[in-house]
Amino acid sequence: MRVVIKIGTSTLTDKNGMLNRKYIFDLAKKVNDLQRDNNEILVVSSGAVAAGCSCFGASIKIKILRDKQAFAAIGQPLVMNAYSDAFARYGKTVAQILLTRDVFDRRVKYINARNTLNSLIKNNVIPIINENDSVSIDELNFGDNDTLAALVAAAIDADKLIIFTDVDGFYSDISTDSSIIPEIEKVTEKIENFASQNSSSGKGTGGMKTKIIAAKIAAASGVDTIITNGLKLNLLKDIVSNRQVGTIIKAMKQSLGAKKSWIAFSKKPKGTIFIDAKAAEVLLTKGKSLLAAGIIKISGNFQRGDTVNIANIETKKDFARGLTNYDSATIEKIKGERTSDMKKFINVTEDEIIHRDNLVIL
Repeated sequence: MRVVIKIGTSTLTDKNGMLNRKYIFDLAKKVNDLQRDNNEILVVSSGAVAAGCSCFGASIKIKILRDKQAFAAIGQPLVMNAYSDAFARYGKTVAQILLTRDVFDRRVKYINARNTLNSLIKNNVIPIINENDSVSIDELNFGDNDTLAALVAAAIDADKLIIFTDVDGFYSDISTDSSIIPEIEKVTEKIENFASQNSSSGKGTGGMKTKIIAAKIAAASGVDTIITNGLKLNLLKDIVSNRQVGTIIKAMKQSLGAKKSWIAFSKKPKGTIFIDAKAAEVLLTKGKSLLAAGIIKISGNFQRGDTVNIANIETKKDFARGLTNYDSATIEKIKGERTSDMKKFINVTEDEIIHRDNLVIL
């Protein structure tokens, strides 16, 4: 079984904001046990910024981006040193993988990253993955490591994504006497909205909503997600053995293929195409391509080959995503036109604005 384990800052640090080395050593032992049972493990780990800050005292506050980048540069070697020392006890080698959003946005980089991860796994090396906070900017970041973990799980065809947090699972209510929801078949808008109310410790950047959204990405890509308490490492074996732990968000029975998963979640949209209700119905129910005739308006400045959202003009909600055959300026010239009339306005290279093979219903 191939498993991605995501560990957040609140789990990885102690009450003083220092790296919890005992926890990391315990984790290494449990991962080693799982590997002996022929499981393949990848770790998505936060903690670099917190580790960097701890070198200067717990009271330090980060106010601007360059400070975050600087402390991440200080802390990342400390995090990797802790992992390296812990896994060395069991004769294991770890590898540092630092990623930015554009690695997933560009197909060639995406495939290269996937190949690197697969090669490390094949050689029994444990990848320790984190966002490259030292160089990340707002336009190129993931926002949280929950999303990064889901994208990694989708890229390497993982069986399970385990998201460790500081609670036992996804609760049915935010009150103190609420119970954990053991299984979620589908992440609906209602569940996403409710997740916003489920609080976390506040130490990291990802609350419960980011975990639910990450699970939605993983589910569409054929990966089960388990949200559970990261301090209860003894449960790892139970999770891998398919026993009920925390909250499981089930993979979709008809998941997206590798390419469509990349289009839907990995490649960042550069704009939106708004279409009429009739065209939306055709895309939703008949699996057709998007043609110019159904387009009402567009937003954003995008190029041929970019990913764009598709929204119903009446609801204003995105319901699909795809790779466009034309740039935004060209689509402005032909929107609302029949395919047979497009040549009056442009040099036609494709009949479809977005071919159905490059279009994903969300």
